[in-house]
Amino acid sequence: MKVQFWSFDVIFAMVIFSFTILILTYVWYGINSQFSIAYGNGVSNMEEQLGGFSVKLLSPGTPSDWNSVVNATNASTWKNVSIGLSSGAGGSLSTQKIATFSSMANYNYQETKPLLGVGYDYYVLIIGKNFVIPIGLNPNANGAVTVQVETEPVIINGNSATIKIMIWTNSSFGIG
Repeated sequence: MKVQFWSFDVIFAMVIFSFTILILTYVWYGINSQFSIAYGNGVSNMEEQLGGFSVKLLSPGTPSDWNSVVNATNASTWKNVSIGLSSGAGGSLSTQKIATFSSMANYNYQETKPLLGVGYDYYVLIIGKNFVIPIGLNPNANGAVTVQVETEPVIINGNSATIKIMIWTNSSFGIG
């Protein structure tokens, strides 16, 4: 009795096995490429938004006295303003603008995001020697997966402080 190793059954099984490996490799490569592209674009988008958000927040805003024009508990008065916290004097922040912005974020957080040019969630921490002012949604308390942070030195009432500006998302791809 002779056994033929290269019978049609073995050849057919090898073709199916090779074809299956080829398909799995193609699918794996496609998923890996999509993940890389989505994650890379999401992070670049977040970094770009963070840069714009930081510049806007550290400016005086538009108009420069926007805090006196808006009613913090009436979102319809927010339509023609751009939020900025600077008092206009060399990195100094206005306590009145900070208070108004904080009230606005507490009243209607979602409505403040377009005013800041942010599509992601945001969190701002102003840290001084004897105070911490949080504005927005804390990424740690809300299960953030991707967080971008920018830290800048500022002056409040003549004292040195630091502002931490963060944008974050719950998406693992960094896409808001």
